[in-house]
Amino acid sequence: MVEPLYVPVLPMRRSAVTAYGQLHPRLRRHIAPLWTVPPHSGPERTRGTPAALHPDPDDTGRELHRWLTPRADHLIEATDGLPGWVDAAHVEGEVHGAAVALWHLATRSRLTLVTGPERHPTLQRYTADLAFAGGRGLGIRVLVDEPPDEPCTSQMLDLVSRLCAPPAHLDLLLDVGAVNDLAEAGKRSLMALDLLAALMPWRSVTLLAGAWPEHEPAREPALFTPPRLDQALHAQVRAARPRQRLHYGDYSVEHVRSANRPADSGRYGPPWSLLRYTFPDRFLVARASTRGPERADQVRSTARRIVEHESYRREPSSHRGAAEDWLESCAYGAGPAGTGTPETWARIGHAQHLTYVTRRLTDGDSA
Repeated sequence: MVEPLYVPVLPMRRSAVTAYGQLHPRLRRHIAPLWTVPPHSGPERTRGTPAALHPDPDDTGRELHRWLTPRADHLIEATDGLPGWVDAAHVEGEVHGAAVALWHLATRSRLTLVTGPERHPTLQRYTADLAFAGGRGLGIRVLVDEPPDEPCTSQMLDLVSRLCAPPAHLDLLLDVGAVNDLAEAGKRSLMALDLLAALMPWRSVTLLAGAWPEHEPAREPALFTPPRLDQALHAQVRAARPRQRLHYGDYSVEHVRSANRPADSGRYGPPWSLLRYTFPDRFLVARASTRGPERADQVRSTARRIVEHESYRREPSSHRGAAEDWLESCAYGAGPAGTGTPETWARIGHAQHLTYVTRRLTDGDSA
């Protein structure tokens, strides 16, 4: 097996799963996503707040089972025997409701289950038992939202000891979250590597960071190009720790809080959504209308602004893919057909980003 070069954090939603599943097999073998299961219902979850333990079967758990199991099976089909991780932090507290889906993921795929130091000890134990039953080890995701300290080291050692987990079967996933201040995020990343990556001989170490903006239409222009601070962070960390064996991880074209939000259960979504494109050092974020009589024309106009941007990849190259074909067809087509939906735009954005970053990494460049 080719060792993965790239670990994108992707929500277990149809847009991201389909984008990954439709990539060329030569690309997918270099990618090992960290799939995050979003909540089924309720409010947005707060990052780092552990799920409450609900060990007894109830209506909520039965509803979760009906919702989650087919989605887990779809992910298993899409990954097609390729590796990655699955973090069920938002749903694992409903022990009975999540049990079948997690069993399928642990035993019918090559995906590795994930736990974290902040989670309920009972859920840590359940996840570890499932993971080791599947024979693929365990991922430990550490949220590095604050500079880590010595108690973090003790907490990690205690977790590994309680789970009786050999380090050679453990993957360390250091999640820096949203990078808004490059210098500050760099300090947190290096402290985490020095304290935790050096703690034991992990099977793998991955640094995860996101820079996709949380778009606020009232405050942002219809089209803007925020910097890819996640990519800059990885370059900074690699320069500072050149001997550290480290996998590259980002949040693709999703905000780091995206998977904390349940699917919109309302009949209608917001009146706008986003078209996305990734440049070497920037994202292109373009707002597009989702309704109204002029919607198709507005979407095509937005797509033209992307494909006519000075940094857009027009010429044939290894960094282009099916996403560019779709954008160009949308930009210069006519009528409502072929303009897509918000789910389509998210799928195209993921496909373009995953293709571009993977090919940069396989070429030996910074992503």
